[in-house]
Amino acid sequence: MASPESMGSAMEASMEARTGRTLDEWVATVVGSGVDELDQKAVRKWLREVHDVPLNSQWAIARAAAKQAGWIEPDVEGYAAKQYSGAKSTLRPIYDRVRDVVLSAGKAVTAAGRSTYIPFTHNRQFAAVKAASRSRVDLGLRFTDPPESELLSTATPIGQTTHKIGLKSVDDVTPEVVELVVAAYEQN
Repeated sequence: MASPESMGSAMEASMEARTGRTLDEWVATVVGSGVDELDQKAVRKWLREVHDVPLNSQWAIARAAAKQAGWIEPDVEGYAAKQYSGAKSTLRPIYDRVRDVVLSAGKAVTAAGRSTYIPFTHNRQFAAVKAASRSRVDLGLRFTDPPESELLSTATPIGQTTHKIGLKSVDDVTPEVVELVVAAYEQN
């Protein structure tokens, strides 16, 4: 699987062919637009509405403009700390337990940071963890052939997952949940 850095480099290299401008030209355009470069959502919206920039390019341009303006992307722990703060801070022990289970599912499992969930990959994303509410953590799992389990729900999966399990306490991370995580790892 390509790293985010190599995917970003490929995106930057093809930016002009896809949009008519280089990444540096787009960043300069954003800076001169009056849109707050640190508000990546606003930058993406402006790029879409004013310039009809394709979705992936919107993300790359907004990220580059924010970095130029001083934004520093959090690491996985930084994203997790933000997701499990305030009213959701009581969910952190559940996340920590699930993270440990997912990371130990097999070889070469990596976690990445996202603003609303933490995805885990092996060959491709096979699990994701999200603070779904103030009282529940959702564990998303990706299956090509889902095992039979009353714990699995197909409603509103997280990231690239196909199923999810709602967890309200550390005790909900049962041996069956561990088996389902390993099954998702093995299918991906």
